[in-house]
Amino acid sequence: KRTVSPSTILKREQKWLRMLNNWEAFMSKNYKKVRERCRKGIPASVRPKAWLYLCGGQLLLEKHPNEYEELLQAPGDPKCMEDIRKDLHRQFPYHEMFIREEGLGQQELFSVLKAYSVLNPKVGYFQAQAPVAAFLLMHMPAVQAFWCLVSISDKYLSGYYNPGLEVLQRDGDILHALLRRTAPAVHRHLVKHKVEPVLYATEWFLCALTRTLPWDSLLRVWDCFLCEGVKVLFKAALVILAGALGPAKVRKRACGLCETLEVLRHPPEGILGEDYLMYHMQRLNLTEEDFEFEHQRQTARRRAMPNRSGS
Repeated sequence: KRTVSPSTILKREQKWLRMLNNWEAFMSKNYKKVRERCRKGIPASVRPKAWLYLCGGQLLLEKHPNEYEELLQAPGDPKCMEDIRKDLHRQFPYHEMFIREEGLGQQELFSVLKAYSVLNPKVGYFQAQAPVAAFLLMHMPAVQAFWCLVSISDKYLSGYYNPGLEVLQRDGDILHALLRRTAPAVHRHLVKHKVEPVLYATEWFLCALTRTLPWDSLLRVWDCFLCEGVKVLFKAALVILAGALGPAKVRKRACGLCETLEVLRHPPEGILGEDYLMYHMQRLNLTEEDFEFEHQRQTARRRAMPNRSGS
């Protein structure tokens, strides 16, 4: 793993503090500089505040200063409350914050998820939100984690948690089409063995890679994800696919659907490392126009499909 010197970290911290103190000006006039600094990695000391600002959680918090506490006073849907309680112990069970049943971490996780379910009854509670909320709580107080979750659920992963998972299926098709450009041999292998994106990419997207990547890699990917949006998840997914199934000898051994899925569920540790992942994500030969083109193409294709609601 590449190490960063203390003096470099200190310089980056100072740059980030200056940016955060002039946030609106930087985002409106110098977004490319913000993006560049996110890609280098946000210093740990400023990461919680940076994430809150990057995703728009700070704006929501300022706009609705008392709403989180008000949402917690509501009774909440009994079915949602029951489902949330069932999932609390499953989120990062070995992390000190969540290891104790009914400890402070689990209580705060329940509160954040309950508040969202009351705020957005159309979605209520979706299981994949739990690891996202837990990951946020490891970095910031509950009220900040809540507004970040609202922004991520409603803006970054918009439509992912709606019934039918149609948006997720469309994005799986986009991923598949982009893979044909970036790793054609891997794409051919998946087509040959009928390995649909919904079979391997669902958890990657719904949980924003919180259940997939090791800690350091997840932090780096989220630094970029909260700055650049969902396309970062696509890039990470493309690198994982190419890294796991790129070698011809691996594809030869993965001679069927089940064998291929096993490789993707347990990719080699090396390709999930932060240096490998960030290096290859930034070198993918994909433009904004490529993403937009595939988004429009797959959206139009799905609209033209018969019985779309049943797909």
